[in-house]
Amino acid sequence: MPNLTKRDMVVCISEDVGITQQQVFAVIQKTLDHITNSLADGKNVELRNFGVFEVRLTKSRVGRNPNKPETDVIIPARATVKFKPGKIMRQRVLQRTETLRKEEAAA
Repeated sequence: MPNLTKRDMVVCISEDVGITQQQVFAVIQKTLDHITNSLADGKNVELRNFGVFEVRLTKSRVGRNPNKPETDVIIPARATVKFKPGKIMRQRVLQRTETLRKEEAAA
């Protein structure tokens, strides 16, 4: 099953709404830019019924280089983005549970 790309979204939305692909692309790109800028400014991004993006600080930890396991490497704390799905998305994705189980059993 192929991934959904930004290009796929542009084409689909353009056909559904009836506006040019250039206009749809501009709206999608601006939306993504605003989400990115808001997260970079320390704001959470809440999209009702979709989910919440928030910036979290990971803890510093010790890692190991598989080529030199005797050498410890300190991995510093850093900011990462966490996504918490909304109720509707969570319910829709849960519906795929049985399909994924069958695919996993067949493999």
